[in-house]
Amino acid sequence: MTDFPYDIVGFDLDGTLLDTSDELTASVNHTLGLMGHPPLKREQVKPMIGLGAKHMLKVGIEQTGAKGEEAEMLLKQCLPRLLDHYGAHLGSGSHPYPGLLDAMDALTERGVTLAVVTNKYESFAETLLSAVALRDRFACVIGGDTMGKGKSKPHRAPIDEMIRRCGHKPGETRAAFIGDSIYDIMAAHNAGLPAIAVSFGFLHQPVEELGADAIIDHYDELIPTLERLATA
Repeated sequence: MTDFPYDIVGFDLDGTLLDTSDELTASVNHTLGLMGHPPLKREQVKPMIGLGAKHMLKVGIEQTGAKGEEAEMLLKQCLPRLLDHYGAHLGSGSHPYPGLLDAMDALTERGVTLAVVTNKYESFAETLLSAVALRDRFACVIGGDTMGKGKSKPHRAPIDEMIRRCGHKPGETRAAFIGDSIYDIMAAHNAGLPAIAVSFGFLHQPVEELGADAIIDHYDELIPTLERLATA
């Protein structure tokens, strides 16, 4: 037990810990190229990120010309190719958001256990975090497939599992969660945790509409925001 108000702080991965837009754009464009479709710019791909690879590729296919049954056929055929390409290039174009490493150091110095809960496949998340030399900073990594079908965020199950793997019982510890999507905020709230939204992530709607307990624009704001939430 420390004086800091939280024992565990969990993070989403894409758009929260790491800006993964460059390598995801590369994988989307590789796959579109196999179909004979034109490439997309990174700013076009960023709004597609966060709802899964299938959604990302589906939107990419539709934006580059195919619709209806043709788009569904291409999606079914080419999704495995996107996943293969992405899996082979994990960490090649991802980097931590500004201030993240200092914020993580500050939390660790305060005795806080750090964890990751993402809807990315667990194996991809493990590989990516290892590739950017961050895996050892986290007590556990929970992926979208870790808890089984239908139990990824916004379900509370992965948040509860995060708490258990950090050595505590759900409902009997002080924890908070950081993310950039409505799924992150809902999962935290479903598990009874306060949620902080980052305004710099892969947003699908205005950050103010996510329903978070607080919003940060830079990781320099994380520690004081957590302290403020605990006393609110």
